[in-house]
Amino acid sequence: MILNYIWISLILLAVIMGLVQALCFGNVEIFSDILNSTFDNAKTGFELSLGLTGVLALWMGIMKIGERAGAVNSLGRIINPFFSRIFPEIPKGHPVFGTMLMNVSANMLGLDNAATPMGLKAMSELQELNTDKTKASNAMIMFVVLGASGLTLIPTTIMAYRAELGAANPADVFLPILIATYVATLVGLLCVCIAQKIRLKDPVVLGTIIGLTALVGLLVWGASCMAPKTLSMVSAAAAAIILLGVICWFIIQAMVHKINVYDAFIDGAKDGFKTAIGIVPFLIAILVAVGMFRASGAMGLLEQGIAVLFGWCGINPDLAGAVPTALMKPLSGSGARGLMLEAMTNYGADSLVGRLCCILQGTTDTTFYVLAVYFGSIHIKDTRHAVACCLLADLAGVIAAFAIAPIFCG
Repeated sequence: MILNYIWISLILLAVIMGLVQALCFGNVEIFSDILNSTFDNAKTGFELSLGLTGVLALWMGIMKIGERAGAVNSLGRIINPFFSRIFPEIPKGHPVFGTMLMNVSANMLGLDNAATPMGLKAMSELQELNTDKTKASNAMIMFVVLGASGLTLIPTTIMAYRAELGAANPADVFLPILIATYVATLVGLLCVCIAQKIRLKDPVVLGTIIGLTALVGLLVWGASCMAPKTLSMVSAAAAAIILLGVICWFIIQAMVHKINVYDAFIDGAKDGFKTAIGIVPFLIAILVAVGMFRASGAMGLLEQGIAVLFGWCGINPDLAGAVPTALMKPLSGSGARGLMLEAMTNYGADSLVGRLCCILQGTTDTTFYVLAVYFGSIHIKDTRHAVACCLLADLAGVIAAFAIAPIFCG
């Protein structure tokens, strides 16, 4: 329901802003710009869906192999103690636990193309357990919030962009991204636990949170001991090795259990193709609304207002240049990526603004894209408190990014 209000608000605000520019400033061409943005973004949404089709077919095929081989069930048993407490609605030992773990692991490794199919597979399995097929269940909300908070351990794509744009040390944003994204994920988890009255004092929940915090600290320490080039190579190699290892594990376990691997892959790939087609309308809807909002100049006005607010609060005015990326990231991943690249080009890859934009890009996921695609793929209309929890996680990540950027990159 809240996505409906957000979608309407973005479009109406864009039109109102267009009227203001036309009547007050004589800019009658603004309406053409807004209209053209709808066509451009509708085309972009369809092209993104087409690009996603092959990836979905591939990874849902691989997940089907793991499912039939029992590998997904094995993963589910490993994380069952923790997940059974934050997902109390899901029966213990259910295969969806393994699918969710694969999604979370892919997100942590920065493998977005692999994470999306696994996430959609998990949502499909959660929908089978859902008693109200049009209303998001507690388990769905927890899963989506954890995914949208964007916990990333290896920001390989961002480091590659920085290297391409001439950064002296492409990996120098690794530590701040890791810290900021963990803050966002932790806040998202806590928000959902409070909303759903999940017991945070449970020894398993508390111990897992403390353990993950210690693991993040260990990774930070290990990364700080590596040379920049070494860190970049190790990160990329680790992501590739882990992912290929999982694929081989699925195939070998399927062979041991005498599963027809090829047929399993084809069946899963067919499901991936159907899912990709179903996403098209939802993806186009959100991209068109965001594009209209930006083309009308409303986004630019909002950015200027925040820059003034920064000045009043005594915040470094140089940081205002990163505000567009912070505002765009929950709305559009490609838009935020473009703003990040634009900032690094204009300010310099090693500037404070350039680095902060990279941190913001790696801190959270594209919240409204995740909500639209994940809930849209299973035709959920009432998302309940999912949007509020996701945005609170985003806000925590943004605040953390703005707080630590001057420390690490100033």
